[in-house]
Amino acid sequence: MKLFAFGLGYSALHFIERFGVSFEAIGGTVRTAAKASDLASERLTPLVFSPEAEDPAIEEWIAKADAFLISIPPGISVDPVLHRYGRRIAGTRRQQTIIYLSTVGVYGDQQGKWVDEKQLATPSSDRSRARVQAEKSWAAIGKEKDKNVHVLRLAGLYGPGRNALLNLRAGTARRIVKPDQVFNRIHIEDVASAIAGALAYDGRNEVWNVSDDEPAPPQDVVTFAAGLMGIEPPPETGVDSADLSPLVKSFYAENKRASNWKLKHELRMELAYPTYREGLTALWEAGEGRE
Repeated sequence: MKLFAFGLGYSALHFIERFGVSFEAIGGTVRTAAKASDLASERLTPLVFSPEAEDPAIEEWIAKADAFLISIPPGISVDPVLHRYGRRIAGTRRQQTIIYLSTVGVYGDQQGKWVDEKQLATPSSDRSRARVQAEKSWAAIGKEKDKNVHVLRLAGLYGPGRNALLNLRAGTARRIVKPDQVFNRIHIEDVASAIAGALAYDGRNEVWNVSDDEPAPPQDVVTFAAGLMGIEPPPETGVDSADLSPLVKSFYAENKRASNWKLKHELRMELAYPTYREGLTALWEAGEGRE
């Protein structure tokens, strides 16, 4: 099986690191020639895809790939992969599975209620509205008889190199408090397992929430991480008085609990890190956040 990843970022590279031996060839895109040079190896062929340049070999990979992993986010007005290669992928007469990495943000604000994949997407930000449109466009490609499209709606990512332990050590962690606010998270290793599970799934054109078991207040995660490190957590700050970027404000404007029942029961996936406590403990034991 040949894999091509549009976007060799955090999720795709972790998936390739864990499951790359399952593929006879792997290609993917990066934004610069320097990044392509850094990532190139015997088992990975990085190609440049950006607004300024694109490698013509991408067309060759589209024709021979058995699976695509799409992690490049859409812009406000256009999904770059769909815009440039959507028709080419849809028109390739080859059995191909497409994994599109989306976000639970497409559900918008649900005032803390549980949402599952049957819930109508009601995005409340331009960013999430673009995601919904991209999901629909990829799903339309899945209507081709030789295409199978799975949409993975990811919760907030954390893992090696991206976690509250490192933020505390760097002095950038904050405990922003909004009453009754919760977020789901998902460890990057569980994301990799979900991608592998979707690729192996014998059903067609499904949507999957990829989230942990315990939606939790963000300040609790920072407090737990500080406890692992044996340090005092930063003081709590009310969301109304905190100096937040527009992006962070948009996150706090949405409150939901994303159910992973379908992931666990239909994809039969067992989470390696069912809550942030197991995930952060493992990261701390692996050396994350230590001086």
